[in-house]
Amino acid sequence: MANLNKVFLIGNLTRDPELRATQGGVNVCKFGLAVNRRYTTQQGPQEETTFVDLTAFGRQAEVIQQYCTKGKPIFVEGRLQFSSWETKEGQKRNKIEVIVENFQFLGAGGAGGASPGGGASARTAPSSAGSMQDGGAGYGDEDYGMDGEIPF
Repeated sequence: MANLNKVFLIGNLTRDPELRATQGGVNVCKFGLAVNRRYTTQQGPQEETTFVDLTAFGRQAEVIQQYCTKGKPIFVEGRLQFSSWETKEGQKRNKIEVIVENFQFLGAGGAGGASPGGGASARTAPSSAGSMQDGGAGYGDEDYGMDGEIPF
């Protein structure tokens, strides 16, 4: 049976990104994202917000920490990762977070924000062995054929 672990989110940062480094020197950036869902019920328009924890590694971590601040919009592509641990008091804790595989800045972003042209993209994610792989392509770099039209 095939498996797929892929997440696409668009939302606003809930806090300034926090950048740290592992003992091996790999940068790790942790940040939160608020994702809104709007829908209509018999009572009228409704809105709910889901808060998601995210982690980026390597060059992505540096770029997110440098250009993103609380409230800024961002598009994130990643995968879910489950963590389980026990507290000092012996309580079991679980957490699901998104590991960032690609991202795109959105909107103007206010002062000191994204690069000219409204956005930037970066691709680096650690493999399961912890090594880094660098891409450079972002969304929009696909080749759809001779005439450049999207095939649908």
